[in-house]
Amino acid sequence: MEDNNIQKEAVVVNNKRYTIPIAIIIAGVFIAGALYINNQSNKAVKPTTNTETKTGVPAVNASDHILGNPNAKVIVVEYSDFECPFCKDFHNVMHTIINEYGPSGDVAWVYRHFPITQLHSKSVKEAEASECAAELGGNKGFWSYEDKIFEITPSNNGLNLNQLPIIAKEIGLDPIAFKSCLDSGKYKNKIQTQLKEATASGARGTPHSVIFVNGQQAPIEGAQPIKAMRRVIETLLNKSGKESVPVVPTF
Repeated sequence: MEDNNIQKEAVVVNNKRYTIPIAIIIAGVFIAGALYINNQSNKAVKPTTNTETKTGVPAVNASDHILGNPNAKVIVVEYSDFECPFCKDFHNVMHTIINEYGPSGDVAWVYRHFPITQLHSKSVKEAEASECAAELGGNKGFWSYEDKIFEITPSNNGLNLNQLPIIAKEIGLDPIAFKSCLDSGKYKNKIQTQLKEATASGARGTPHSVIFVNGQQAPIEGAQPIKAMRRVIETLLNKSGKESVPVVPTF
């Protein structure tokens, strides 16, 4: 069921636009990176960026969970599954990226749900729990809860669901209100809607990310490594007319 770095299923920022579609730019960056790594280590690296999507995904909105600058030039919208091991890896990559650019920098990260229930029957309930954390603790509550799930789950449906209210209490949420929210199932529809968005956009598995920049969007499949994501983001920022150098240099 696992293929490379993908687990498979059984804000428009400003008015400036690229001459070349960003999907082609991104694909070019990945291909160049693959050639570089291949020359350095003789290991073949397969680019996993599609050059087009079936349909676009919704722009960032008030119901989204955003880490980083909401008005950033580059926004990475990730569709993810809490029990996907590749999502766990990419979670760490994106945290590093956001830390490098800072809370008022040129990059933001949006988390949306794409639970692959054929593989991970627990992932929907975990997604619901994260939404309850957001209801009770705001954006900070969501990200604290999301971080904790990825920290403790062994992945592949390995988390004991009894941990969900324990996590809520650990991050300072009202355990009674959390249980009431989780038992209500009020966020099932939101999660299913986001799952359908990802599928309609051509997602082949998790993690599935879509980069928004300058009124365009393009997909990135799989848990891309940190160097690849740095190169993509920096290339897009440079193309937008303003260079923004992260703390850690790209390769």
